[in-house]
Amino acid sequence: MSAVSVGDASLEEYRPIVGEKKIEEIKILGEKSSSRRVCHINSTPYGGGVAEILHRLVPLMRRVGLQADWNVMKGSNEFFHVTKTIHNGLQGMRVQLTDEMKKTYSFFNELNAKELSLDYDFVVIHDPQPAAIINFYRPKQGKWIWRCHIDLSNPDTEIMDFICHFILQYDSLIFTMVQYAPELLKGKDINIIPPSIDPLSAKNNPLPESTILSILDKYDVDPNKPILTQVARFDPWKDPFGAIDVYRIVKEKLPTVQLLLIANMAYDDPEGWIYYEKTARYAGNDYDIHLLTDLVGVKDTEVNAFQRESDVVLQMSKREGFGLSVTEALWKEVPVIGCNVGGIPLQVVDGETGFLVKSVKEAAQKTLHLLQHPEKAQEMGKKGKEHVLRNFLITRHLEDYLKLFGKL
Repeated sequence: MSAVSVGDASLEEYRPIVGEKKIEEIKILGEKSSSRRVCHINSTPYGGGVAEILHRLVPLMRRVGLQADWNVMKGSNEFFHVTKTIHNGLQGMRVQLTDEMKKTYSFFNELNAKELSLDYDFVVIHDPQPAAIINFYRPKQGKWIWRCHIDLSNPDTEIMDFICHFILQYDSLIFTMVQYAPELLKGKDINIIPPSIDPLSAKNNPLPESTILSILDKYDVDPNKPILTQVARFDPWKDPFGAIDVYRIVKEKLPTVQLLLIANMAYDDPEGWIYYEKTARYAGNDYDIHLLTDLVGVKDTEVNAFQRESDVVLQMSKREGFGLSVTEALWKEVPVIGCNVGGIPLQVVDGETGFLVKSVKEAAQKTLHLLQHPEKAQEMGKKGKEHVLRNFLITRHLEDYLKLFGKL
């Protein structure tokens, strides 16, 4: 178990964005929880939405008076292969969890539990990887909260039964949508808290045009040609193949179109490299398809630039807990075409902030429509930013946590 170092944050900097009234309401909530101690635990300090949120949320919790920490659990490659299997099963894939895999999962959760000192008022465990720590930590103090960021609406029964043994021990549960809470857990204290983005982070703050153009030039992306972008892990659930298929249909009508597939290669996702290689083979020798990762220098500022310069953002996910890359694009006034799954419909208001689709063919048709009607795309983009401002900024997320802590 290792502590994650985070930067500082100032609540005052959000005042021009969310308004005077909202900042004062958050401060009042913070005063009620002042000096309370909270510890977040997850499986990776970088890569993916959970880590991104915690890098911004933990400093803000400290700023309003909480004593907030963040720890990342230890695990081997074997452990993360097991937790990826659990993750896939919870999202509906039919998988097999052997007794040996269950032993590996329990072993590392117990190992981390023995290394921890959790003398906190609130312990927030994120997702399945560290979910079993509660089973091995003694004496248990404070209130324990399990925060599930994935879609549990149609889980593999065996995997759900296995993980429920641990989840039922928590005092409170957090889901992104009410539909994600399985019947097995309906008797628990369930809270609905959607994820959020930080408008002041390097990935979302405004960028000078010169910076954007410099980044595009570095990665050989032409700003004078149409750009389609999907920001998502290389993962079968995110369906980069589907994004490539959309691009190929669009390219038949608009030969100059480009596709950017952008991802962080998180160390708690051992399947990431396998699917990256599969995606590269599927893309073939098409030099208008760009596979861009943090390992070639595409980090937050670069993602910011690519999203801002995109004409349309795709999210072709087959399952999607929420989809922070959708939020990021909408905040930058770029319309999103996404599959009608998971948390995407919370953000893509069909026909207003983008389009919800059910097939590659429909996605391609809607993409062509927006590329051929830029004024419509611009109108949708503006509505998208307003939607995010009202619902999906980090200040709302902080407020929701403070309300939950107060309730508990």
